[in-house]
Amino acid sequence: MKQNQKPETLIYPLPAAMISCGNHPDEYNILTVSWLGTICSNPPMCYISVRPERHSYEIIKRNMEFVINLTTEELAHATDWCGVRSGKDYNKFQEMGLTPAKATMVSAPIINESPLCIECRVKKIIPLGSHDMFISDVVNVQADEKYFDAETGKIDIQNAKLLAYFHGNYYGLGEHIGKFGWSVKKK
Repeated sequence: MKQNQKPETLIYPLPAAMISCGNHPDEYNILTVSWLGTICSNPPMCYISVRPERHSYEIIKRNMEFVINLTTEELAHATDWCGVRSGKDYNKFQEMGLTPAKATMVSAPIINESPLCIECRVKKIIPLGSHDMFISDVVNVQADEKYFDAETGKIDIQNAKLLAYFHGNYYGLGEHIGKFGWSVKKK
């Protein structure tokens, strides 16, 4: 039997990502978000949703660029810390021992320790209520070389031990179950 609940966002798990922003080292900041996702594959587009009172909000709005840095179990502590501390009070890169590195297509830095960095350019900001959605074009992706499949040349990030967020908690992703289309593949 099912029970009714009050309306809330319970679409989980979500990625726990560190968003890097700023166009020069004095402005660089990191914010942790889980309200993010893919909007379109061709052209590649994604979104992040950020509360307007967050320190990074104005940085992203002013520069209209950011980087989505996927996180791993190894980065879990830094991911959480960057989500609960403000860039007004801390240099998050220094505090967490993270390395800002040059992005290819945007001014915002990538987080060098991240296995996958998605460079984004904002197309539109939509006020939604508690959060504003930054709809963005994906302009480049940087992936750590160790996550490339030598045979196919494609990114194979399954062994990165990516971090997921579920209703206030962080989890490592579980065991691989199947590949897209495996349920109908002829044997």
